[in-house]
Amino acid sequence: MTRPQRDRLAAAQAELLRALLGGGEPPAGFDPDRLRVEARALLNKRRGIVAALRPDVADALGERFRPLFADYAREHPRRAGSRAREDAAAFADWAVARGELPPPRKARWWRRRTS
Repeated sequence: MTRPQRDRLAAAQAELLRALLGGGEPPAGFDPDRLRVEARALLNKRRGIVAALRPDVADALGERFRPLFADYAREHPRRAGSRAREDAAAFADWAVARGELPPPRKARWWRRRTS
């Protein structure tokens, strides 16, 4: 495969990923309905993983979790090489920054004095 072919393929793949993960327009030649179904499945999978990793956040948000996560995911598509735990932590930080969750309490470490 020549360099121009690889560049065209990379651009097409990036366009498809934007459509699937970032709410972008469907690339030419793709069925928009099928892409919406697949994008929804990927969002549900990502949301489920975040809920499993941070049940405290999902529980605290209650019924707001689904729509808030959808907003977050549109604004913050997963980056190549990012880890699910990083994604879950970033979502929690995003929710705190938007005022949807209270800031986390700082841990206090008590030390027992020994004589």
